[in-house]
Amino acid sequence: MILVGDIGGTSTRLAAFEIRDSRLIVAAEETFPSCRYDGLEEIAAAFVGRRKLDINCACFGIAGPVINGCVKTPNLAWTVEAAVLARTLGLPEVSLINDLEANAYGVAALQSNEFFVLNAGSTAPTGNVAVISAGTGLGEAGLYWDGDEHRPFACEGGHADFAPRTDLETEMLTWLRAKFGRVSCERVLSGPGLVNIYQFLCSTGKGKPDANITAEMARRDPSAVISRAALADSDPLCVQALDLFVGFYGAEAGNLALKMMSTGGIYIGGGIAPKILEKMKGSIFMDAFLDKGRMRPLLEAMPVRVIMNENTALLGAARCAALTTWNRHLSCCSTTVEEPSEPQTKRPIRLNREMTLQLVRQ
Repeated sequence: MILVGDIGGTSTRLAAFEIRDSRLIVAAEETFPSCRYDGLEEIAAAFVGRRKLDINCACFGIAGPVINGCVKTPNLAWTVEAAVLARTLGLPEVSLINDLEANAYGVAALQSNEFFVLNAGSTAPTGNVAVISAGTGLGEAGLYWDGDEHRPFACEGGHADFAPRTDLETEMLTWLRAKFGRVSCERVLSGPGLVNIYQFLCSTGKGKPDANITAEMARRDPSAVISRAALADSDPLCVQALDLFVGFYGAEAGNLALKMMSTGGIYIGGGIAPKILEKMKGSIFMDAFLDKGRMRPLLEAMPVRVIMNENTALLGAARCAALTTWNRHLSCCSTTVEEPSEPQTKRPIRLNREMTLQLVRQ
């Protein structure tokens, strides 16, 4: 059984997967509010202990840079160490990967009906792929073709500098610099980022705040309040804030697509995009995505898809755990290969996705 997790600044989602008929099947799943716990070890031990799960391997996708098996989460006061988690769970080792890297692994496990297509484009089967996800923070990742398959890699592009495109956005950058100092993309392209946009509009007289909206924001998740009011078209200021947010999303997705040269497509993940899909389907996102001057034709050919399966990161972490465990095992059990014109060499056995799942099932 594989234990996996999708750890974000707001929620920690854990799941246990079994392998049946070369498919990953959820055996148990639970969501925990991250801020109520001192660390991931406490949550993982409780999840496994209550269910008496027999765990063979584990992989956790965590929002933050993973360095030497350790993550200091930027949006949560945790330090997560693979060695400590392994001891807690009684495993020889545990894999830690970036949460967007987990999403990238998960894309290959999804079916076509688990995406919403914003731009059909023309997929290059061996082209690079990009993933961008706005949630509590902003995550980005990529996949490159190694000659046999796409391999995910993490990055921290969400913390790159925010670049305004219009006079209004330049005014907002000045306002954000006064509040935060340095302004990253995440300051506008995340749940808290949507709130920053709304507060900027209110503070600079771009509209009059509705008293009912203000009161509801004090009681509930303010970004969700803004989104719901905007989608219902019930508050002009919320509509303006969400329009700006979607424009920023499209612009940054286009930036990432250029940097990754993602001719294999770009995937929009995270919890926000599916909830505001009606707004994403409009012209604002794709207009901003394509607005790259001479590179517009390149971007027009790139497929753009919204990931609709909320379990993508969990599926990806499970795939990563299975691939990592069995590739490591089989590389230790390498076979000697004779070739007429070369000396004998040790070559590790390579696994594709289906072979890996079959071996894990056995």
